[in-house]
Amino acid sequence: MVLAGVLGLLIGSFLNVVIYRLPIMMERQWARDCQQWTGKADENTEVFNLSSPASHCPACNAPVRWHQNVPVVSYVLLRGRCSRCSARISPKYPLVELATAGLFSLCVARWGWSPAAALWCIFSAALLALAIIDWETTLLPDVIVLPLLWLGLIAADLQWTPASLPDALWGAVAGYLSLWSVYWAFKLVTGKEGMGFGDFKLLACLGAWFGWQMLIPLILLSSVVGTAVGLALKFRGELREGGYMPFGPFLAGAGFFCLVGSPRFILTHLGL
Repeated sequence: MVLAGVLGLLIGSFLNVVIYRLPIMMERQWARDCQQWTGKADENTEVFNLSSPASHCPACNAPVRWHQNVPVVSYVLLRGRCSRCSARISPKYPLVELATAGLFSLCVARWGWSPAAALWCIFSAALLALAIIDWETTLLPDVIVLPLLWLGLIAADLQWTPASLPDALWGAVAGYLSLWSVYWAFKLVTGKEGMGFGDFKLLACLGAWFGWQMLIPLILLSSVVGTAVGLALKFRGELREGGYMPFGPFLAGAGFFCLVGSPRFILTHLGL
């Protein structure tokens, strides 16, 4: 568990890069696509991906040295400040690292050193990244969601998840179609879009990993918690412009709940 936790800290450090850079990469790709359609030249020639440019302080552009990039430890030693300009560093970074470490330790404690544990570690890291990206940008990148969906189906076929392959397949189908139906029903009644297509894919992904039997608990839990958080934000006047709130983080939270608790245990106590 300790070794898994250390690995989780390292992967969590990489997840911070993905969470920050992937939405920017997507937006720049959309801009390039628009420029190609309109025949305009791409004015932004800067290389920007997960490895370039090197990590630096956004306030003063000071490069982050290797000894300033040790997960959690560097944040504590630097007291959450840039070493050059003393700009504040968000506590999100060590929290993501600690969360990933905890999830990896949980997976190894539950499945041991096994391929199943490795797959659930991948699931945990990807779901954590999706939750934070969606909360910050309202985007659920296909480049993470779709491979995770296929990986869930493959893992079900190898019997490394609680769901059999038929249960996983129908979990993916029913998960997508359930929210797709809600989306169109809401749009036909109100003329507005109530959620994004990424939410459909994310629930399909969770259905592939946990089986169709867990869809009702997943939707119930995410809806109840999401409603409570939404009401709290509205009461405090902290809802975003337009009064919307992403649903993906709550779906991801329900997925983590199912990861921590046995699906059979959850279904039994819900009378399902």
